[in-house]
Amino acid sequence: MSGWPKPDKLSPGQESVWDYPRPPRLESFAGSITIELGGRTIASTDRGWRVLETSHPPTYYLPQSAFDGGVLREAAGSSWCEWKGVASYYDLVTDGRVAERAGWTYLQPTAGFEPITGAIAVMAAEVDRCTVNGEQVEPQPGGFYGGWVTSWVRGPFKGIPGSRGW
Repeated sequence: MSGWPKPDKLSPGQESVWDYPRPPRLESFAGSITIELGGRTIASTDRGWRVLETSHPPTYYLPQSAFDGGVLREAAGSSWCEWKGVASYYDLVTDGRVAERAGWTYLQPTAGFEPITGAIAVMAAEVDRCTVNGEQVEPQPGGFYGGWVTSWVRGPFKGIPGSRGW
């Protein structure tokens, strides 16, 4: 895709990532979220947060209490987000599998993102399965960003070939 993308057409009940703001917005989420790894559900909650940013599917953050004991192992390194600040990482660990640096958190997020202090987001591509309201999500394309694609979110999405300049 060259140039600026044309937003996908919407059906009733859908939202466009091209209507999301930049800088991104944090909003509370009330609904079912699950994460599976190594043949078991390692996290489950009925509340969390979504970060909504132009051209990106939502990134979901779960309270740390949503994760089973022992599945979070602090991982080395950090990264910087221009909007949220310094991210710390977790390996996700079960008896059957380790997903290295598949989870991340902001321990001291920037102004406006304080509600997600210590909450954890997960790279859907690095685990067996993630669901939102019972629907299995697709990872955001490209392998770099942490958004979760569901049937009610339309793109095109940052991360597809040709989207670098968006």
